[in-house]
Amino acid sequence: MSKQVKIVEMGPRDGLQNEKQIIPTAAKIELINLLSACGYEKIEATSFVSPKWVPQLADAAQVMAGITRKKGVKYTALTPNMRGYEGARAAGADEVAIFGSASEGFSQANINCSVDEAFARFEPVIAQAKADGIPVRGYVSCVIACPYDGPTPAEQVAKVTRQLLDMGCYEISLGDTIGAGTPATTESMLKAVLKTCDAAQLAGHFHDTGDRALANVEASLNLGLRTYDAAISGLGGCPYAPGAKGNVSSLSLLDLFDRLGYSCDLDRDSMRRAEEYTNKLQDREFEL
Repeated sequence: MSKQVKIVEMGPRDGLQNEKQIIPTAAKIELINLLSACGYEKIEATSFVSPKWVPQLADAAQVMAGITRKKGVKYTALTPNMRGYEGARAAGADEVAIFGSASEGFSQANINCSVDEAFARFEPVIAQAKADGIPVRGYVSCVIACPYDGPTPAEQVAKVTRQLLDMGCYEISLGDTIGAGTPATTESMLKAVLKTCDAAQLAGHFHDTGDRALANVEASLNLGLRTYDAAISGLGGCPYAPGAKGNVSSLSLLDLFDRLGYSCDLDRDSMRRAEEYTNKLQDREFEL
């Protein structure tokens, strides 16, 4: 199997969405510009969701308009429905993502509908994106366990993943939203999913609540996954998963890849500068 791996940077969206104090738009733009220098192929810049539910990202259009786009970098956005998709398209998103859940409890808490209802919402988004030539990535939340429903059956994760691929998503990011996974449960879940698709169609998205995210990445690498979501400085958490820690740190993930002999085309010095700036954001130092 290939030793080339890729990190999708989630800090500006999945990282910042859980910050309680509103971070100025200019600071978000500066963070994305710093991340653009790191060598990422993709940066998830923001989310076009209702500001009522995620007020931190109410400035999505302004952020997308303000960043300095670097050639070779795709700036992506999360879109829950057609309204969100239209906003992302108008803002020039290079790619959009839709998000569903493998558990009913989290689906109701996160997007206020059942799993089946969520899929009905996705259909027009994917159809329009296809017509517009915009790639669609899919997210599946709670692939190990749900804060409301408990352990998630691996077969349900496999079913939802296959549905999203059949609908037109080119890749599915499998999210351990509450960081409940262990190498054993991660491996069990992935083996079920891999019966329905190829490893190249999957990405790992691990939160570090139990300090096992890196171990879960290693288990995933052994099963062929080569794309991973991460956030600079381990930013994150989820408003609808109480107690969940942030995403696995991008630099920590890069260190793991180096240690295991995998190749990841990112510039460590630029990542350190982005991490230093991120830490200032968390310390409420917004001077630019």
